[in-house]
Amino acid sequence: MAKYMLLMFALFTFPLLTLGQDKSVVVTSENKKTGVFTNEKGELQVNVAPKDVRKYKAAGSVRYGDFGARGDGKADDIDAIAATHAFANLHGLAVKADDGATYYIGGKERTAVIQTDTDFGKAAFIIDDKEVENRNASVFTVSSGLKPFKLETVKSLKRNQEKIDAMLPGPCLVTVTNSNVKQYIRFGLNQNNGSSQTDIFVVDKNGKVDMNAPIIWNFDQITEITALPIDEKPLKITGGRFTTIANQAESKYTYYNRNIAVRRSNVLLEGLEHRITGEGDHGAPYGGFINIGDCSYVTVKNAVLTGHKTYSTIGAAGKPVTMGTYDLSANRALNISFVNCTQTNDINDNTYWGILGSNFCKNMLYDHCTLSRFDAHQGVANATIRNSTLGHMGINAIGSGLLLIENSTIRGRSIVNLRPDYGSTWQGEVVIRDCVFVPVNGKPANPSLVSGSYSGQHDFGYTCYMPERITIENLRIDDSQHPEAYQGPAIFANFNPEMKDGSYQEKYPYVKTNEVILRNVTTASGKPVRVSDNAVMFKDVKVKEGR
Repeated sequence: MAKYMLLMFALFTFPLLTLGQDKSVVVTSENKKTGVFTNEKGELQVNVAPKDVRKYKAAGSVRYGDFGARGDGKADDIDAIAATHAFANLHGLAVKADDGATYYIGGKERTAVIQTDTDFGKAAFIIDDKEVENRNASVFTVSSGLKPFKLETVKSLKRNQEKIDAMLPGPCLVTVTNSNVKQYIRFGLNQNNGSSQTDIFVVDKNGKVDMNAPIIWNFDQITEITALPIDEKPLKITGGRFTTIANQAESKYTYYNRNIAVRRSNVLLEGLEHRITGEGDHGAPYGGFINIGDCSYVTVKNAVLTGHKTYSTIGAAGKPVTMGTYDLSANRALNISFVNCTQTNDINDNTYWGILGSNFCKNMLYDHCTLSRFDAHQGVANATIRNSTLGHMGINAIGSGLLLIENSTIRGRSIVNLRPDYGSTWQGEVVIRDCVFVPVNGKPANPSLVSGSYSGQHDFGYTCYMPERITIENLRIDDSQHPEAYQGPAIFANFNPEMKDGSYQEKYPYVKTNEVILRNVTTASGKPVRVSDNAVMFKDVKVKEGR
């Protein structure tokens, strides 16, 4: 059977997948009946009679039923779906599903490639993961017809460099790697040896860098650099009621990526719903039903998603760990927005894992979302959370630039958790404005506004920073349910309990916060905000209060 080859780029706990486009779907227009069949090599062959070609082109769209999809919820329709998109891509036609149909998609290894506007409408899609030929093969891949190419003239890069030495056919997404430098060397139960230094940014045809998503690393050497032209025309995918019948595999880090993989820039996904059934007492984790990577300018809007049940396994340190499993993921992606997105299960139910995971992203946005978690593992440059409610896993991030949280309610253990496994680092500023913080969703707690942990004894592959400045304005802390002997909320958690006096030596020094600005911060308990349980570590932080 012809394969969609997906290359695994090893990340923290779930893979980034890149698509090698399938050349095995052959579309012909011979003067015989329109039909779809699989030959002895497993190749999908699609013939469309000339009169049907004229009809579909005149209509401007095709439907799955035109290529033999049953839509009865029983017969496997993936070949018909893939054939429809292959024909549509060839002729630049839109694709429409039938509103009353239920399309069953079994475990066959077949990916439908979307390159034109697609309206899933009110149709239902059942994705059965009980027996899957290739767990890494996406069900749909949204891809560009434009091809990446190598940039031979660029030999090094500097942080915040404004222009690269290249003339390009138009705006391009540039991805750069230095495999001789390792960063994000993870600490803890999922410890690893890090990832190759990487960056991703947009340039115009003259090589000018979009400074809204700047180069964030110095590259003294480059082992690979590619440019992917950005499609100027937006691609729109709407509707669809998807249900995944969960896999029954062993609970270990064998991620399932039976998903919609977005690998094209300038895409809107609107009105999609995804639910999950069949989760039992074990199963392999998922790498994101909407999996966004190697692209820019992608918006997910008015979507209904579902958190996955949490399963445990033995981690890299030889001890039990709960496995991250996601309905949303973004990797090496820029300008990614989630707008008015919700989830079907309780955002405060900790039997379900937090819904988003991301790596190597820039300019991420939650706006009017009610979701269990925002998470940036291997760094985000600039993130905004506004008009939203975050559940039990809250806001977890490391990275750089501005982390802006406004007009939102946070129900996690802290407002911002700077992930300890990647050095609790944020090289930039944090602004928290017009928010409500309900620690642990109202359970008794000794809350801190910014949490994390840093011993100074582990090399993460980069200097670790606390936010240079933290500004907190108009914050209401609902700490009415607090334990006895409660001293009030702390700005900082105790990042290093071993640092008890000035004799503690950090092998890899932590760059501490310079100042915290507090304006109109109130507590339900009536107790004032204090700096930290660790007075030694934060002794030089300047706290300015005002109205």
